[in-house]
Amino acid sequence: MKELTLEQREQQRCQQQPPPPEQQIFEGRVVDSEGRSGGHVITAVAGSGASKQTYNFATERVVGNGSFGVVFQATCLETAETVAIKKVLQDKRFKNRELQIMKVVDHPNIVKLKQCFYSQTEKDETFLHLVLEYVPDTVYRISKSYSKNNQRMPPIFVKLYTYQMCRALGHIHKYGICHRDIKPQNLLVNTETHQLKLCDFGSAKVLIKGEPNISYICSRYYRAPELIFGATDYTSAIDVWSVGCVLAELLLGSPMFPGESGVDQLVEIIKVLGTPTKEEIHAMNPNYTEFKFPQIKAHPWAKVFSKRLPPDAYAPNRRFAAHEAMCHPFFDELRDPAARLPNGKALPPLFDWLPGELDHLPQEIAAKLQQRAV
Repeated sequence: MKELTLEQREQQRCQQQPPPPEQQIFEGRVVDSEGRSGGHVITAVAGSGASKQTYNFATERVVGNGSFGVVFQATCLETAETVAIKKVLQDKRFKNRELQIMKVVDHPNIVKLKQCFYSQTEKDETFLHLVLEYVPDTVYRISKSYSKNNQRMPPIFVKLYTYQMCRALGHIHKYGICHRDIKPQNLLVNTETHQLKLCDFGSAKVLIKGEPNISYICSRYYRAPELIFGATDYTSAIDVWSVGCVLAELLLGSPMFPGESGVDQLVEIIKVLGTPTKEEIHAMNPNYTEFKFPQIKAHPWAKVFSKRLPPDAYAPNRRFAAHEAMCHPFFDELRDPAARLPNGKALPPLFDWLPGELDHLPQEIAAKLQQRAV
C-alpha cells in the first residue's frame, strides 16, 4: 500500500472541514425525577400548547458512573425503546462541549444522540441528560471475558473492532474533532452483529492549530507519548496511538503499556519501542529539552506479536491517519465479500459510506477502502 505523505497527513489533521448541520433533536426540561440508582421515572417536556411534547423514561439500572456523573439504562414509555441516559453536571457559564459535538457526529460507528433535557436541583445545580441509543456490551467486557477463560479473541473480531474504531475516528477527525479518550470501555458492541459504536465524548474537542490544549488527557494506558511529554499542540494522531494500544491489547489479552504513573507509562513504551531520538522527541514536543533517557533498543515486533503488524511510531506525523490505517492488508479479510462471523452470520455493515464520507481522501485511498468485487 502506498502510504500518505507527511504533508497529506498533516493536511488531514490540521485542515478540518466545516462540521455538518446539527441534528434536530428533542431538547426539554425535567419536570419530575427522583433517585440516582435506577427504578424511577424521569418525565421531560418541551414546548407548550399544541406543540408540547412529553417523554417518560423508566430507569432500570446504573450501567456506568464516574467523576462525570452517572449512566442509566432506561425505557422510553412512549416508544418502548431501550436507551441509555447519561446525566452530567452542567456548568451554566458554558455550552456543553459534549452535547455540541454529539449533535454533529451522526455516523454508523458512533453512538447516536436521540434527545437531551435539563434538570435543576434544590441547590441550583443544573444537570444535562443525554438520551443515547443503548448498546449492551463493550470491547472491554468482551476482551476480559476471553482473558478470564485463558482464550485469545478471535482474529476476525480484533479486525472488526479495530476497523470500525478507525472508521469512526476518520469521520470525526475530518471535522477536526479529537476524541481524546479512546479505550476499550468507550467502545460499545452489539454482540449479535458485532457492530461497534464509539461513545463518551466528554473529553472530545475540536482541535484548532495554534490554540493550546491540556496535555493531561486520555486514560493512562492509551495515552500517546507526546501527551506524556507535555505537548499542548497535539493533533488527532493521539487518537490513532490509542487505537494502536487497544489493538495490541486485544491481540495480547492485556494492556501493552501498563504504566502506573506518567513516567512509568513512558518507561513501558520505551521498553517496547526503544529510546526516542532527539528528532522524535522534538516531533512530539518541540519545547521538551531534557533528553536524559537510558539508551534502550526497540523490542522486535516479531517477539511482541506472533507476526508483524502495523507499527506504532513516536513521531505523531508518521502515524497512519485513521482512513489510511483501514487500508492496511491486516484488514483485507474484511473486504472479502465471502467473509463471515465465526457463527456463519454476515459481518456488520462496513461499507455503508455516508454521502461525502470519503470525499476528502486521495482517490487511491478511497478506492482501497471499497469492498472487493464478488
